[in-house]
Amino acid sequence: MMDRPLSDLEATQLVLDGSRKTQDDKGPDLRQVHAKSHGLLHGKFIVSNFIPDGMGVGVFAEPGKDYPIWVRFSNSSPPKERGLLKSDAEPDGRGMAIKLMGVEGTKIMDDEEETQDFVLMNFSRFFVRDAQGYLTLRRAESGETLSPELQEVVNSARRIQGEIASRKVENPLRIQYWSTTPYQLGSQTIKFSLLPDDLESPPESTESHTVNFLRESMVEYLTKNGKEAKFKFLVQFYLDDRKTPIEDPTKEWDSEFHQVATISIPPQSFDFEERKRLDESLSFTPWHSLPEHKPVGKVNLSRREIYHHIAQRRRAYIEKRLREPQPHELVKDDPKS
Repeated sequence: MMDRPLSDLEATQLVLDGSRKTQDDKGPDLRQVHAKSHGLLHGKFIVSNFIPDGMGVGVFAEPGKDYPIWVRFSNSSPPKERGLLKSDAEPDGRGMAIKLMGVEGTKIMDDEEETQDFVLMNFSRFFVRDAQGYLTLRRAESGETLSPELQEVVNSARRIQGEIASRKVENPLRIQYWSTTPYQLGSQTIKFSLLPDDLESPPESTESHTVNFLRESMVEYLTKNGKEAKFKFLVQFYLDDRKTPIEDPTKEWDSEFHQVATISIPPQSFDFEERKRLDESLSFTPWHSLPEHKPVGKVNLSRREIYHHIAQRRRAYIEKRLREPQPHELVKDDPKS
């Protein structure tokens, strides 16, 4: 690949092409990021009774209103191969995706009519600035020799990936999550974060834990102990390009947080097959959104195309497989040890 700068559209298309190939190789019916779920939970998104001036738009327009939600917790890694997902004891990012339902109004994407999605991870920064940076990282991983300028892009991405992976987590319900990329809140630009009421102290090690210990810890918390999990939904506002850069999500924002909602996840059973099937049928993207919460920046623009097309292909493959069953040699559904 040439070192000439690519347009955002060209870079996004190349990332999408690579994602499609990976999807075909590892399982067209599988998610290609955040493949492993720790649980899909029901709950409520409750708008604060007092909304500061300028924040009462979109889903925050009516103080005290509550929306039913599905919340999915996951590891950020893709599948290693069909039938083999990464162990929870291995270093990884942890994700939290929220789908509000009963949200009225015209949406940016028309594949879901009454939803609003918010997607987050357990780190405040993204590992690349744009699709071009992702392609550069992929070139380095293939063994290609890069220019010093491009190698620094790779070094920066790897430092952030290392920081993300180094975070020890005992229970996904008890850690903080961030949007990493910016969004609109009406005419203003924000990032958002979810802070649990029951914040855990990081464990010293997870090396002795089981393959699925994060799901097991959530079952212990919600089902066996019957505890409620609550998160504060916080937003922080754009100030200027130095303190709160919009086009560089590798930088953390330096601005005050304001609470605008609460997420409540009641005690519940969720570790059963029907819930797991529903989990796999759902699609989360920041572009399932009201215009008032439109994603902002190059990374989010790339996400729109990549998430949408990969989700479409995944659903189309599942529908075709149900309609026209395939032989075992093609399905390759044997579980891996």
